[in-house]
Amino acid sequence: MARQRGAGAEAPARPIQARIAVDWLRCRGHGICAGLLPEVITLDDWGYPFVHAGVPRPLHGTAVRTVAACPALALELLTE
Repeated sequence: MARQRGAGAEAPARPIQARIAVDWLRCRGHGICAGLLPEVITLDDWGYPFVHAGVPRPLHGTAVRTVAACPALALELLTE
């Protein structure tokens, strides 16, 4: 039997849907991003980031800190 919400109950919060974009003209392959957010970013054979997927909600704060830590300012967190 499904539970019904009472009148005035709030809908569950919509999950944050975000992804990390790389500005390839700025990126210098420092690799800090992959060290800080390995669940989403790995490095290719030349040391440049490869973004595998969107950022899961539990990692949103880590993604914000990862973008801020990029010494070349080559990362951007895009939310949808």
